[in-house]
Amino acid sequence: MKPTRESCILPPLLPRELKTKPTHECGVFAVFGHPDAAMIAYYGLFALQHRGQESAGIVSSKGSDSPFAMHKSMGLVAQVFSPGDLERLTGTRAIGHVRYSTTGSSNVKNAQPFVVSTARGQLAIGHNGNLVNAAQLREELEAKGSIFQTTVDSEIILHLLAQPYGNGGVLSALRRIEGAFSVVLMGEREIIGFRDPHGFRPLCIGKKDGAYMLSSESCAFDLIQAQFIREVEPGEVVIIDNAGIRSEFPFRTARSAFCIFEYVYFARPDSTIGGINVSKVRVEMGRALARQHPVEADLVVPVPDSGIYASLGFSEELGIPYYPAFVRNHYIGRTFIQPSQHIRDFNVRVKLNLIGEAVKDKRVVVVDDSIVRGTTARSRVVNLREAGAAEVHMRISCPPHKHACYYGIDFPDPEKLLANQCTLDEIRKYLGADSIGYLDPAGMIRATGRPEKDFCTACFTGDYPVPYDEKFDKYVMEKRAGRARLLDKEEPRLL
Repeated sequence: MKPTRESCILPPLLPRELKTKPTHECGVFAVFGHPDAAMIAYYGLFALQHRGQESAGIVSSKGSDSPFAMHKSMGLVAQVFSPGDLERLTGTRAIGHVRYSTTGSSNVKNAQPFVVSTARGQLAIGHNGNLVNAAQLREELEAKGSIFQTTVDSEIILHLLAQPYGNGGVLSALRRIEGAFSVVLMGEREIIGFRDPHGFRPLCIGKKDGAYMLSSESCAFDLIQAQFIREVEPGEVVIIDNAGIRSEFPFRTARSAFCIFEYVYFARPDSTIGGINVSKVRVEMGRALARQHPVEADLVVPVPDSGIYASLGFSEELGIPYYPAFVRNHYIGRTFIQPSQHIRDFNVRVKLNLIGEAVKDKRVVVVDDSIVRGTTARSRVVNLREAGAAEVHMRISCPPHKHACYYGIDFPDPEKLLANQCTLDEIRKYLGADSIGYLDPAGMIRATGRPEKDFCTACFTGDYPVPYDEKFDKYVMEKRAGRARLLDKEEPRLL
């Protein structure tokens, strides 16, 4: 049975849920063999800020004879670290992390990297992704006496590494985990980076002044003027120590499942993934979108910043003038004070303001990368109508989001996804647009220049490359519910 028109009116959302886009769990960075390791890691995290804006942290080490030094806190990278903090993070190796929670709640206890002392010495970890067997492993470890300090599944990896595994050591422990993970791990003598055998999340290798580095994205190497060497292969474990760099492949071969949404939205446009510049892919997605859903219009207007490159492709393909009529406020921090309830749509308007005279009496095509709940997209259409736009057409450079993600993206429960609840025409009516068009899965994948078999498209298709059981589903839902209860207690609901 198709949903009725009324079913498209989704329930009121908490302030945290009014965020424009889904959020990524984190970004990781590591440095081995540089006298300014912590400072290099700081700039690396600064470049990766888009991957996590809730907390940031760095752990550094002088070597096996010294305790690890650590600083982490809630906030953006520039807010978390002062010059004095970085001066105290001495040593020639460091790992760093920026985070936005998915399976763990939002507080400093869950900020990474995590540091523990084990029989093998000190260990520090930064993790990007989700473990689909987290609930099972946690129960097993607790039954053996492990005591967990956080609600983050990344801590599970540390507990596994602390277990005795005979001669297998770290590699034996890694074979126990399943799901999506790109990880940097620092021991007393080495830094290790590893990526799950499906390759859900990116991880790459760079080099500067003889020092090796690991990063979630190549754009971080550009900032610190490091050489981009290559990507870590799916299923590869990279070990960096005084002898240099070497690789192991301890995991069983698995189908490739790189997250297509990295190309659509998450990765920075100046990063290179799979040998392809991300901005180029987004322009091609915009071109494909224009071919599939052409429209007669006067202006193509991007939703900044995520819709800019797709809008350029759309504009070029149809020969419609491009005009950035939405202006983004880049200075909205995570501590921005919530407005009074009588200021309608303030959370949306404070981020993007419209140049009204540019769209008055114009037929406007708004190009964005995705629609999740539809709240923000609907406000954009209202803004344009109020400014006197003659027509408003929505074009989206990916397919409709209908399914939850279990691999490291904080997509909401399926019943809160607009496309899961509504037909295409109901979405159009809910947004108040004259027309709407989504890029189909085949067009999206063709724009990458890579074969379909390389990607995970589960959030669009429901085809999950790594099975998850009901226990994991419950585990994720409980964590999200716990975070929602915390927010409900601390912040007022907005109408």
